[in-house]
Amino acid sequence: MGNDVYERDSSGYDRALGFFDAIYGFSLTLLIANLDVPPPEAWQSIDTLLAHEVGSQLTGFLISFIVIAVFWRVNHGTIDRLSRIDSRVITVNIIAAGLIIFIPFSTQGMSDPATADYALPTSLYAVNIAAAMVAQSAIVFVARRSEDGADLSRRQWMLWILDAMVGPVVFFASVPVAYVWGGNDAKFVWLALIVLGPLSARLTRAASPASDTASS
Repeated sequence: MGNDVYERDSSGYDRALGFFDAIYGFSLTLLIANLDVPPPEAWQSIDTLLAHEVGSQLTGFLISFIVIAVFWRVNHGTIDRLSRIDSRVITVNIIAAGLIIFIPFSTQGMSDPATADYALPTSLYAVNIAAAMVAQSAIVFVARRSEDGADLSRRQWMLWILDAMVGPVVFFASVPVAYVWGGNDAKFVWLALIVLGPLSARLTRAASPASDTASS
């Protein structure tokens, strides 16, 4: 099969962008299905509402809402900057979309109070997010290679890949923690991204083409 190319402002380009945008929106909407409606007596106060373990489900909803929204912003920004879209970018996008659609399901097990501390639900969620991150990075990689790959040196590409792999490594690292100490403890591993994410991004920016030009 050939590599079909759709130029910006063509119907093929717009349909592809609209299709993937719709998937992210639908996945965000599906997250609400993970929230169990509390019984009437739970609505007497905040304390009674939280006593029915709504907090865990709301936390899981919020985490996954933010995760999917960030995925969408990266995806939309990447595609929107392209002057054209080809079959390779579309194929990788379809793979990423399948992983995004799976997030509401993995969120259910990770955030349900009855299963939140089990190793399997937390591990499944971590692997789901890590795989989605890898797929999103593959989209950026394929898109950048087709648009401006010649502008990046091998060292810059290596640093960019290392930066992109920080998130997946952190999520994968939480899997053995879940099986040793439990699912709830494993979730704290994800907080490492608060420090490692900005740090790796700063190192990548330091190796930008402008930085290399200034140092040469």
